[in-house]
Amino acid sequence: MGQPLEGIKVIDLSRILAGPLCTMTLGDFGAKVLKVESPAGDETRGWIPPVTAHGVSTYYWSVNRNKESIIADFTNAEHRARLQELIQDADVLVENFRPGVLSKFGMDYESLKTLNPRLIYCSISGFGEQQGAELPGFDLLVQAVGGLMSITGEPEGTPSKVGVALVDVLAAQNAVAGILLALRERESSAQGQRVSINLLSSVLAGMTNQTSSTLATGESPARMGNAHPSIAPYETFSASDGVVAIAVGNDRQFSALCHQLGDPALADDPRFLTNADRVAHRVELKILIENVTTQRSAATWAGQLMSAGVPAGKVNTIAEALRFAQDLGLDPVAEMRDPETGESTTHIASPIGLSRTAAQYRTPPPAHGQHQELFELKTHR
Repeated sequence: MGQPLEGIKVIDLSRILAGPLCTMTLGDFGAKVLKVESPAGDETRGWIPPVTAHGVSTYYWSVNRNKESIIADFTNAEHRARLQELIQDADVLVENFRPGVLSKFGMDYESLKTLNPRLIYCSISGFGEQQGAELPGFDLLVQAVGGLMSITGEPEGTPSKVGVALVDVLAAQNAVAGILLALRERESSAQGQRVSINLLSSVLAGMTNQTSSTLATGESPARMGNAHPSIAPYETFSASDGVVAIAVGNDRQFSALCHQLGDPALADDPRFLTNADRVAHRVELKILIENVTTQRSAATWAGQLMSAGVPAGKVNTIAEALRFAQDLGLDPVAEMRDPETGESTTHIASPIGLSRTAAQYRTPPPAHGQHQELFELKTHR
């Protein structure tokens, strides 16, 4: 059975995370992705350790499967001409160069749309193409100036970044959505268009209720650790051997929690009758809950509370989270056999589940220039 993007040709001029994750997602669902690298290669090839069993950067490995790699030097006129040949019949181009750089080489959207009017040209930048064009688009920087760090961390501590380059991931997902929207529109117009994604807009939109609250009240939310600004108890609590997360979303769940804590009368305490009451008295409530949760293990509490209908879970390591997902039948790890070497490799599976045309894992991330024969120069044919 064919895949949703079978027949779609993607030219990937991007590197590091947001662009490559976008194009890998397209590749997972059938698109043919040609990864165009400079002679130096994608920077993440050198971001080590850690490495896979074959000595490949795990960072690069995570976002580059289902692609073919060629090397092109934009300062070489023959290379530019050959690349333009490849773009003539492409459907999608993804790039994350600093705004204005590709125009020097005739690889900007205005130049290429005359060459290929059906081209969907996706640009990913840090801060857009106007006053922020010169700003470096690093995830840490965007988390800082975009406000995400201001709401992450303990109230008395310093602002903290999220433990992964989350803004790049959000931008990648937005890029995939924008490309698919443009491809859908092209079915009726027969015209390509430009998709513009920037990291700052991605994080502002991605903070959803926090940015909405700021717009409505004029007040910027403060750091609350693992607590929630609008719900209580909805945070982490100390257990005898670690930490357990308890996410009470309504009065019924709170009553059930109180019963499991051995203090059913707590649900009738005037300080905790409604969610608004509990939010107003969250500090007192947390103390009362932790007086009990510290008596047993996190896993024990998670099992007991979930059985009673109270959302709860042990704070897992990533290894534990992978095992948990596997136990739930979610198949978080995909295995593929390298068609060239026959070796089996493992990957994190796509989170997108389609009942008839599921993601396919055809080839592992390519070596630098592994498919250079696809870039045979015109003068050498």
